Amino acid sequence: MKRNQGLLFSGLAFFFLFSCSNPENVKIQLDGVGINGAEDIETNSALIMKSEYGKAEEKTVFLFTLSNAQGTIVKITNFGGIITSILMPDKNGKEGDVVLGYDSLRQYQSNNPYFGAMVGRYANRIADGQFRLGGNTYHLAVNNGKNSLHGGLKGFDKVVWEAREVPDSADAILELSYLSKSGEEGYPGNLNVKVTYTLNDNNELIILIEAETDKPTPVNICNHTYFNLSDADTNILGNVLTLNADRYTEVNSELIPTGKLPWVSGTAMDFNNSMVIGERISRVKGGYDHNYVLNKKAGELSLAAQLFDPRTGRQVEVFTTQPGIQFYTGNFLDGSIRGKGGKSYKQHYGLCLETQHFPDSPNHPSFPNAILKPGEKYSEKTIYRFSVLK
Repeated sequence: MKRNQGLLFSGLAFFFLFSCSNPENVKIQLDGVGINGAEDIETNSALIMKSEYGKAEEKTVFLFTLSNAQGTIVKITNFGGIITSILMPDKNGKEGDVVLGYDSLRQYQSNNPYFGAMVGRYANRIADGQFRLGGNTYHLAVNNGKNSLHGGLKGFDKVVWEAREVPDSADAILELSYLSKSGEEGYPGNLNVKVTYTLNDNNELIILIEAETDKPTPVNICNHTYFNLSDADTNILGNVLTLNADRYTEVNSELIPTGKLPWVSGTAMDFNNSMVIGERISRVKGGYDHNYVLNKKAGELSLAAQLFDPRTGRQVEVFTTQPGIQFYTGNFLDGSIRGKGGKSYKQHYGLCLETQHFPDSPNHPSFPNAILKPGEKYSEKTIYRFSVLK
């Protein structure tokens, strides 16, 4: 990192001198190559670098590196919209990667339990891989027993998105777009999707997801990042979590909602007051993998969760417009996956805070509406705010 930072500061110094005589200039080219082989260096206070990451679907896949004035670095690939890395310092100033993932595109293609990915067209589970809409029964691709999970066999996490870097912005902004054609994985209607990732100097990673359709269809798109604020050096059971939710969606043995929304008060599901995750996890069969019903008005952007690691001092706050958040403690990680640097990802070595609509909503009319109709616009925002407490 030190050598790269030296290149960065040299490039910025060059830009400052050159821009005095050429105020129209908005981009530097260092012989066509930037840091780590990146093609472009944006001259915003926040930077975006672009480098080739591999091939998929006979298309070139890119890795985009977003950085801000606080020293936070977020890496995103347009394969699956995956957040591959979030680098930030701990309370001692030591930089670390706070999300699980792989070192190469090939690994994401071959065995990825949704590390960092955009999942859809419908995140989470749909019971029996089917739903009724407009008098028709739609049968989806099933990939989780008899159920459909995270969009099916080839959801949004496995496709190549079109990518665009937004110029002339004070923030690092990356736009990804994808057309999910009618019939894809069994879903009706053509769905145009755009995901905008923004990293600003307030140490906020903002994810705005927008979509439009030409036929009524279920839509529930979210990011599936696994966090480990200790750089995956230990499990997440010592982390402290707060969830702004009085209820959760009860599920059966297949993690399909029963339709009931029990109160969390007085149970191991209660995180309204900050709790160490591992303190009561043994009382939850299989570990936490539940959608929490957020205490908020529909469409309101509000604080949903706060995660703190006493070991490193790192903290992430989650704000969202979504009605729910799936809290998952990496129960299915078993040590067989070798992630970044060859690290073995064991059980509970990562957790997810997936902002979303409720699971299986198309089959539960009492749940918040998850059907998008022509002429409407799906628009959901989630903000991950990073900080360090000493």
